[in-house]
This record gives sequence, C-alpha cells and structure tokens, in this order.
Amino acid sequence: MAGGIRKSVLIPVAVFVLIGGALLALASSGGRDVAGEGYLDRPLPEFAQPPLIGDERGLAASDIRGEVALINVFASWCAVCLSEHPMLMRLAEEEEVALYGLNWRDRPGAGRRFLDRHGDPYVATGEDAAGRLGAQLAVTGVPETYLVDAEGRIRYRHVGALTERVWQEVLRPLIREIEKPS
Repeated sequence: MAGGIRKSVLIPVAVFVLIGGALLALASSGGRDVAGEGYLDRPLPEFAQPPLIGDERGLAASDIRGEVALINVFASWCAVCLSEHPMLMRLAEEEEVALYGLNWRDRPGAGRRFLDRHGDPYVATGEDAAGRLGAQLAVTGVPETYLVDAEGRIRYRHVGALTERVWQEVLRPLIREIEKPS
C-alpha cells in the first residue's frame, strides 16, 4: 500500500515538473511563434469590421491599402496591451506610419472605453468580438501587430508588446526597406 501511495504522489509531481520545464523553455525561447511565417507575404483578407461602439466608422482592408501601415490587435482586458499603449501613442504622435486598431474578443463597448481612458492612437479601429478576422490573420493572443505594405500584403508579424527596441531594431528598418523605391 505504501508503494501505491508514493506512485500516486510522484505521478502528479512528475507531470508538474514536465509542464513547468516546458513553460520555462517556451518563455526562454521568446514565447509564441513570432514569425508566423505561413502568413507572411500574403494579402490581407478582405474584411469590413464594424466600428467600436460610439465610433462612426469601422475598419476595412481597403482603408489600409495604398500605404505602409501597422495593424495592432488589442483588447481592453489585456494587461500587456495596456503596458504597450504609451508606445503606440508615441508612434501615432511622432512617427510617420499609419496605425490601425483591431479590438479582439472584447466585450461590447470595452474597446472604446479603453481608448477613451488611455488615448486613441489609431487612424481607424474595427471590432472583432467573435475573433473571426483574428482567426484569418492567425492571431494567437494579444497584443499582436502586423506590418502591411502599400499593396496590402502582410510583411511582418510581431507577437507581444511593441517596445522601443522592437520599433528601432525591427519595424522601423523593415518599413524603410519596404518604402525604398525599386
């Protein structure tokens, strides 16, 4: 009987250690799939997202074509989205890049309240309460940001908060490269 008790205790401990090791390995590797390579250099899907409650206009794929732009996927319930928000406000004020928002899997009205409270850096924002557009873009969580070229092709996907380092070392150089005349 004592051997049976030890096995019943050891099995959950072993499972816990394995899960903990896997999570640690994932965290040290940088988190979720950042590249999303299967979705790069593909056109944005055709979409027309409804506006946030209280807004007059939503967000459509046609709004984004014709310029290099960033689409930032966010939610009011996302703590990391709140921490990245000052960076988005800075980009909107100081950088020459169009920034669009997609409010993902949020409660009705919560996205507008979030932007009213913390500032609205977006040219336009669409609501994706059911997550359908997010599924087409392969959103795995929030925040995520997509770099889209003037032809409407997804050129880069960043998973996680936009930081000054990501802007300086990744996005700004990519935008400059995309904007170079051929």
